[in-house]
Amino acid sequence: MAVFPFPLSLRMVEEMLAARGIIVSHETVRQWSLKFGQAFANRIRRRLPAPGDKWHLDEVVISIAGRKHWLWRAVDQHGVVLDIWSRAAGTRRRPKAAPQAPAKHGRAPRVMITDKLASYGAAKRTIMPGSNIGSTRA
Repeated sequence: MAVFPFPLSLRMVEEMLAARGIIVSHETVRQWSLKFGQAFANRIRRRLPAPGDKWHLDEVVISIAGRKHWLWRAVDQHGVVLDIWSRAAGTRRRPKAAPQAPAKHGRAPRVMITDKLASYGAAKRTIMPGSNIGSTRA
């Protein structure tokens, strides 16, 4: 099943088309999304601006199914979310759990802004290997 980050349900799309005189079932809309959805998403993604070279890295504690997790987020200076990942609190930090933003976007940031917590060290080493640029407060 294809999942797209749009806030419309299949039935809502069915109703919007019906209001315009196009009568289709929600199952037809689902079949269209399976057939054409990924191509549309790829086309939209290609038109997005390139990520900026100043990244903000932040973490927050959230509760998932009653257990604490760390939610990390990398955002560029334009507010575009570059990567989101989470890890259960109390587990060891693993390199595989580090952010994948540089691999997804093809380059590392010029500047990374954090709130100087020691826990950002592993993520910083992954995102900006070999860099001795200090973190700065936002």
